Amino acid sequence: MRILEHSGEPLTSAQIEALTGWSSNTIRKDISYLGGDETGAAVGSSSGYAPEVLLPAISRALGLDRRRKFCVVGLGRLGSAYLNSGTMEFGGFELAAGFDTNVNRTEILKSPVPLYPAYKMGEVIGRFEIEIALLCVPAENAQAAAEKLAASGIRGIVNFAPQVLTVPPSVAVRNVYVADELRALAIAIN
Repeated sequence: MRILEHSGEPLTSAQIEALTGWSSNTIRKDISYLGGDETGAAVGSSSGYAPEVLLPAISRALGLDRRRKFCVVGLGRLGSAYLNSGTMEFGGFELAAGFDTNVNRTEILKSPVPLYPAYKMGEVIGRFEIEIALLCVPAENAQAAAEKLAASGIRGIVNFAPQVLTVPPSVAVRNVYVADELRALAIAIN
């Protein structure tokens, strides 16, 4: 979608195919399901797809047309790096809270977002309507933290721990194993 944001001109399905690798037939078919924009204007025309109409239609279809709140669980080096990134806005996602089992850490760390002891997860996640968690805890603590997040109403977890999580089907998990990504890059550049 970032590719489309930088283009002010209408794009044809052939141009989108060149940018994405998806076939132009698939692109036309998928875009036809989007319908129009909020005003009823068509997404496409004979001259192509206008990014200012196409992007909002795609965002709406994917549920990306509203801000979502997320939290960081585990305020060690990785979790603290997110807290201190200099922004609380991450492409439509708002960092709303941080949690750690070490109460001293939540009191000592300086952060632009509120920090809480892990035992307050259920209360805080519900109050602030937080939907997604970045799980930045050691592998041996990941499953227990994921269970607590699921019980607190979290709907999605980005798991940075090198641990496979077992969560209810209502909770989506994306595993980000940095070592695996480094291996994949090493293979790609070999």
